[in-house]
Amino acid sequence: MTNSPLPPNAGAPDRPTLSVIVPIFNEEAVIPELYRRMTAVLEDIGESWEMICVNDGSRDRSLEMLRDLHDRDPRIKLVNFSRNFGHQIAITAGMDYAQGDAVVIIDADLQDPPELIGAMMEKWREGYEVVYAVRSERRGESFFKLLTARTFYRLLRSITDVDIPLDAGDFRLMDRRVVLAMRRLREHHRFMRGLSSWLGFRQIGIEYERAERFAGETKYPLRKMLRLTMDAITSFSYLPLRLSTYFGFSLALVSLIGIILTIALRLSGNSAFAGQATTLVAVLFLGGIQLIFLGIIGEYLGRIYDESKDRPLYIVSMAYGFADVPDDPPPPVNLQEPHAVVD
Repeated sequence: MTNSPLPPNAGAPDRPTLSVIVPIFNEEAVIPELYRRMTAVLEDIGESWEMICVNDGSRDRSLEMLRDLHDRDPRIKLVNFSRNFGHQIAITAGMDYAQGDAVVIIDADLQDPPELIGAMMEKWREGYEVVYAVRSERRGESFFKLLTARTFYRLLRSITDVDIPLDAGDFRLMDRRVVLAMRRLREHHRFMRGLSSWLGFRQIGIEYERAERFAGETKYPLRKMLRLTMDAITSFSYLPLRLSTYFGFSLALVSLIGIILTIALRLSGNSAFAGQATTLVAVLFLGGIQLIFLGIIGEYLGRIYDESKDRPLYIVSMAYGFADVPDDPPPPVNLQEPHAVVD
């Protein structure tokens, strides 16, 4: 028996037990091996399943290959974005369309092994509602990537009130209750592993060794990693804003001490602070600090602006393998059951 509040396939006789969400962006070199390994694992688990591939504006043959897979195997379902909306948004769309009692998120590059899904399902059957994968080793990655990743997770954990697991990515299993709760969180700058932790529920980690990418190039270069880092920090911490207050009081104290010291030296006849050099240095320093914190405030303000526009998180050009839903369904909020779209 599972811990799901809904019995398997409740309210929908053809609803699968397991949904697997796979974001796809220019992965034509990986798709055949992904399908082979994933289907072998899912067949071995022995539960009904679906695999939802979210094509995030790929410019190669990924869409064509995914459509062929769907034609051959209807359990492979496809959500095709109108353009590239980003990895975290693709995961969100997959959860919006997932119908399973348990939902697994996994990247297409096969660095996260599909073979771990069986162990995740076992933990789920024991009553855990979120089972996340913890990277005990990361093969094929540079020293710089390893150092920055390790620093990022520890920095984020130290400055937030949310208990975000160290060295855990998006590879995880979530119970249907968790997925339904996630659908209510519609902010645009998304850090999905942080949102999963913020929700709570019973969570447990499973360690694994992360392999090298099977083929192709990484979809998270330094620029995107920095953007994800900024989204994570601004979504779960006010510390950057508070730093401006701390710096303000600290600089005010230093300035007060400097004023007293300067007056004392001038009265004693010491001309150590004569001239404009010290004034210029002080003005440039304070100006730099002010611009840095204006930029930080701007980051938070920009996110408020994005939320106020209330645009949909993504636009679906076409979906394959779903039925009985309007052509342009609104983003699901507090839904009891998922939507779908016409094949």
